[in-house]
Amino acid sequence: MTVSETIASAVPGAGTGTGADATALPAPAEPSGQDLGSEALRPHAEHAFADELKALAAADDRPRPARWQLSPWAVATYLLGGTLPDGTVVTPKYVGPRRIVEVAVTTLATDRALLLLGVPGTAKTWVSEHLAAAVSGDSTLLVQGTAGTPEEAIRYGWNYAKLLAHGPSRDALVPSPVMRAMSEGLTARVEELTRIPADVQDTLITILSEKTLPIPELGQEVQAVRGFNLIATANDRDRGVNDLSSALRRRFNTVVLPLPATPEAEVDIVARRVDQIGRSLDLPAVPEGVEEIRRVVTVFRELRDGVTADGRTKLKSPSGTLSTAEAISVVTGGLALSAHFGDGVLRPADVAAGILGAVVRDPAADRVIWQEYLETVVRERDGWKDFYRACREVSA
Repeated sequence: MTVSETIASAVPGAGTGTGADATALPAPAEPSGQDLGSEALRPHAEHAFADELKALAAADDRPRPARWQLSPWAVATYLLGGTLPDGTVVTPKYVGPRRIVEVAVTTLATDRALLLLGVPGTAKTWVSEHLAAAVSGDSTLLVQGTAGTPEEAIRYGWNYAKLLAHGPSRDALVPSPVMRAMSEGLTARVEELTRIPADVQDTLITILSEKTLPIPELGQEVQAVRGFNLIATANDRDRGVNDLSSALRRRFNTVVLPLPATPEAEVDIVARRVDQIGRSLDLPAVPEGVEEIRRVVTVFRELRDGVTADGRTKLKSPSGTLSTAEAISVVTGGLALSAHFGDGVLRPADVAAGILGAVVRDPAADRVIWQEYLETVVRERDGWKDFYRACREVSA
């Protein structure tokens, strides 16, 4: 009995049971000339950027690993952006050191799994999704890690109606996203790996070291075919719930995604993402609000770093992370306010409440830190009077 027969017989029953059936994900629709994700609030990367991926594939004449949609060079270009010989502009998906992306892509071309590590808001999930989309053309083989993630989410589950009626069989088996990726030579993703219980985490050890997933109930196994690999993400700020065992950590090549190195880079990242999100929500264009984006980024960086941009004043840092992702959320919310309750131009009053919510997580300690920052830094800064008044108003 072949692996392909095992998986093929299991897939038809994926949606007819309970419990572990939730781990079986339907195959994504193929992109066509018309964007299939156009009605989706948040299309998958392979749909949202289908034109760029198609242009890259057409221009890509470099060697491709088995079952890869693009060469490693083209995957890196897809993430970092560039202009193709035919004039197609590939938009940057990640703004950061090129070498980080090159190491991540090269890791996936080997038999080592990839662990993207970083503080919240460093685009781990974003990079993971786009890597899977560019490598496999499918970013949906996803296991979302939580404290309640069961072993079946990584290995396989059962269609309980068929299991009770006929016992363990190929037809009753429900493959997990990881099992499907192994059998089809695709890229699987595990989000928030350190939030998964330790005993469930260790289910990955045999998969990553032996490239095999045993099915003892059937006396069978699934062997990974060429092209299979796995991308995991983990948060190194609060370390999640469970640290990785040394045995599992050795199975990964770890790539640390840093916070943006400069204010200009962070402003660029926020502006790009807000523009993408805004277009899907019919919000005003970002360029008219760049000054407010710069203020939000400045506030977040100064409080995050514990010092003002000029290095003259030391600050207390609040309990929140004040990440780039939170800055994107604040600006997006501000754009929505300006669109629905203002004149469509992003102003200090539109972002003030969002900043307060991001900074003051601990009502007692963080509020004192925020008030001190307002009075000693914002109040005295040239050109920030309107911003100071708006923040004072929502903080009262």
